[in-house]
Amino acid sequence: MFPALETELKQETLPDPYEDFMFHHLQYYGYFKAQKGSLPNSAMHQHVWKNNPRYLLSGSSGEREDVLPDPLQKEKLLWPTCLSSTVHRQIEAVSRGIPCPFRPANAKLLSGRCPHSLLSPPDSLMLSSPLLKSRQLLHDEFGEVNPCLREPRDLFSFFSSRGPLQPPRWPIECEVIKENLHHIEWVPPQPEYFYQPTGNEKLPEIVGEEKGTVVYQLDSVPTEGSYFTNSRVGGKRGIIRELAVALQGPEDNTLLFESRFESGNLQKAVRVDTYEYELTLRTDLYTNKHTQWFYFRVQNTRKDATYRFTIVNLLKPKSLYTTGMKPLMYSQLDANTHNIGWRREGNEIRYYKNNMRDGQQPFYCLTWTIQFPHDQDTCFFAHFYPYTYTDLQCYLLSVANSPVQSQFCKLRTLCRSLAGNTVYLLTITNPSRTPQEAAAKKAVVLSARVHPGESNGSWIMKGFLDFILSSSPDAHLLRDIFVFKVVPMLNPDGVIVGNYRCSLAGRDLNRHYKTILKESFPCIWYTRNMIKRLLEEREVLLYCDFHGHSRKNNIFLYGCNSNDRTYWLHERVFPLMLSKNAPDKFSFHSCNFKVQKCKEGTGRVVMWRMGILNSYTMESTFGGSTLGNKRDTHFTTEDLKSLGYHVCDTLLDFCDPDRTKFMQCLAELKELLQEEIHKKFNELGQDMDLEGSWSDISLSDIESSTSGSDSSLSDGLPVHLLNIAHEVTQKKMYKKKKKKPLQTRKQRNEQYQKNNLMRELKLTDDVLERAGFASTLQKQPTFFRNSENASSSTMRNEKPRLNELHGRDKGTSLDPPKMTSLILTKSRERMQTEKPGFTASCSPKRSTNPSQEPVPDMKLNWSRNRYPATKRGRATMTLYPSLHIYTYP
Repeated sequence: MFPALETELKQETLPDPYEDFMFHHLQYYGYFKAQKGSLPNSAMHQHVWKNNPRYLLSGSSGEREDVLPDPLQKEKLLWPTCLSSTVHRQIEAVSRGIPCPFRPANAKLLSGRCPHSLLSPPDSLMLSSPLLKSRQLLHDEFGEVNPCLREPRDLFSFFSSRGPLQPPRWPIECEVIKENLHHIEWVPPQPEYFYQPTGNEKLPEIVGEEKGTVVYQLDSVPTEGSYFTNSRVGGKRGIIRELAVALQGPEDNTLLFESRFESGNLQKAVRVDTYEYELTLRTDLYTNKHTQWFYFRVQNTRKDATYRFTIVNLLKPKSLYTTGMKPLMYSQLDANTHNIGWRREGNEIRYYKNNMRDGQQPFYCLTWTIQFPHDQDTCFFAHFYPYTYTDLQCYLLSVANSPVQSQFCKLRTLCRSLAGNTVYLLTITNPSRTPQEAAAKKAVVLSARVHPGESNGSWIMKGFLDFILSSSPDAHLLRDIFVFKVVPMLNPDGVIVGNYRCSLAGRDLNRHYKTILKESFPCIWYTRNMIKRLLEEREVLLYCDFHGHSRKNNIFLYGCNSNDRTYWLHERVFPLMLSKNAPDKFSFHSCNFKVQKCKEGTGRVVMWRMGILNSYTMESTFGGSTLGNKRDTHFTTEDLKSLGYHVCDTLLDFCDPDRTKFMQCLAELKELLQEEIHKKFNELGQDMDLEGSWSDISLSDIESSTSGSDSSLSDGLPVHLLNIAHEVTQKKMYKKKKKKPLQTRKQRNEQYQKNNLMRELKLTDDVLERAGFASTLQKQPTFFRNSENASSSTMRNEKPRLNELHGRDKGTSLDPPKMTSLILTKSRERMQTEKPGFTASCSPKRSTNPSQEPVPDMKLNWSRNRYPATKRGRATMTLYPSLHIYTYP
């Protein structure tokens, strides 16, 4: 025993609980190896032991030594076994540097490197002591201890080549088959063209299970009104039932359906004819809505037969299936023998309204015919190329185990989802040489799969990660000048169970970015919080959330309009550059920058209001392209992954120190805006000369709405909180209403006089009206009005309404500038009073900043081989701390 320590223990009448706890248990488990007199008897070393017990930890095995007094030796024998096992785990955690819940604040392990100034001289002596052996401290190649702490491990699971992947967790209501499904990646050698209707496509009448035979049906599926309670690996306990019908023999050609796997969502299959089946999709869990995504398996196929599948409960009145989109099919035999993966298949494709209704909303049907390539094959059908949670984990595992990529890509846990699945956060950047260089880096935030059925977002994300983690010089440059924060799968629960739009809260997460309900919407709450902290550290240059679109072709962006004229049109430069880098996939004319009221809770709007000027939602079609060389062809996974590369390529163009491209795009955007303004006035039947004044036009008023987007209004609180709110509302209804306070005598007299005067005026009005004169009340409309109400009413009546130009509600856009309202209102008045053909000329002040002026006659080459000698001025970008990103001149 240490003499000084023993004296201190005898003198203390009320020992510290933590010190007593650690002292007893370190001794019991043999982690405390000191001998009597092994350390100097000094108050300094008493302080070291009291505040730094972790420096006496030892991870080596060996016999325990009796260094405790006899009373303590007897007391330790009385400790419960369960407590001892818990203590053992906590001590093991301490020895490995994992945060210990029992450790007080003054004993926390430091997150990061520990400066030498934090260690007292006795501490530094103890670092070389043979008693010390901790995985938390750094060692050099000679085995000597470096007085610095390692970076702490993740709070949750982390990838290791020695350990398995974390299996997905399912709601306890869901049955899950034990088979592991895997699909190979494959790119068709020939373009897959849209389906061309012949006009003879059959519209099968829906007969239902009354006239057919149910061959597959899920019974244990949560419905609307229920809510998520618990989850476990493997879903529902017990034996997994065989839902497919039993075949009567080898001649039985009934198809066997299955969808109880990751991202599958078939609810029911009804056989209505020998080779004809009606399919019902499962709605998003805990809702009765959002049937669009489908993914299921069929077995026992016949090669020479023509099968018809009809999905009977789709909810959207419009779909890309009406313009030539085909479903996807995957043959297991083709994949195993010919290395052929997902391909577009189907004939007689029609999308039409169902003749059956559930009493609340109409249903729509998708029907198609198919011929399977093999007998006795296992095939899959999907709305789009699946990308599951396990696919993401396999990809991230390869990154974590790569000795090169793991140096600049740090994988962390952002949070846990409702079901307990890990939401991963990647931080991608090259190590900086100095703190000043690290602080000068701007940030880029990317995310995907907030809507789980939009798997195209994951394929774009995969293409981005493939490039940014590569050894390309462009990727290395991007990692030098940026810090990338990437959340590759925001809604893993929805992806796992096969939802199209919602999380297990039964709500659209992309309408709740303003939420304060951390427990109900953890994924987006932690994402927003992460970005908020990031904004406190550095400027976030770009935010982009990857989505999918079911009613428009091509790829495009939704952004936000900036009211600040200093950055006028700047938020449109990045989309325009992207359209030039990917002209056969990306459509700038499909982009929209209106901030609608129903989109206030989306990621792009919330991040824009937090201060990120370039805040976007990237929408990629489920169909294909109508542009360039890819016109009328479906997108493949390679097409979507290539767009991830183009995002990186456009970032370099956007931040090029040579601002030629940036200024060219600004000039082109101004020309496009002029054309839109003239178009608006031509719709009114007049032409206007807006030279010099068009820069003051409100962009949100010129632009059309995003009515073509896959928007859904917020459904409010989660179901379980909605029930509580309903109960509170019911209780309030039964409460007695408060009585109005009694009026004073003065108030009663004023009211009496006012009523008398009103009656007198009414009598006078009657007499005057009989005589043919105007009413007294009409002459004095504000006589009995409150002065504030009268003034505010007058202001509302006199305020010009820019929204009257195209009949929109004035609450759906940003407030337009006063100058814009006056210009367009006066112009309209002139058009109503002047003769047809009159040209109005408005000339407000021009910008006096020469840097804002467009470069005249500027024609640049946006081909792949642009700037062959000094592309993007990269020779000038080697001094990274002094690099300026000319985004805001």
